[in-house]
Amino acid sequence: EDVITPIIGMIGGFDFSSFVITVNNSNIAIGNFINAVINFLLIAFVLFSIIKAMNKAAAVVKKPEEEPAAPTTKICPYCKSEIAIEATRCPHCTSQLEG
Repeated sequence: EDVITPIIGMIGGFDFSSFVITVNNSNIAIGNFINAVINFLLIAFVLFSIIKAMNKAAAVVKKPEEEPAAPTTKICPYCKSEIAIEATRCPHCTSQLEG
């Protein structure tokens, strides 16, 4: 507990943990609140960086996309209906199909 802010206090010359405001004979430890906010922001930044790196790594290892499946239907050249690709005669207009 309170590992990071004393280090910041040594660098900046001010220790937040001892910062107290007195209002109507009651002490409000504003320094502890500042410590909690700084700790939260540092932990949030570290987690954000880790998750961002993991997402970037997952995008690199992304599975190759599947090739589109071969078509199973075609359009009748006479009536423009959708029919099976193996059909030799259109079931809608009964036209003889080539191939």
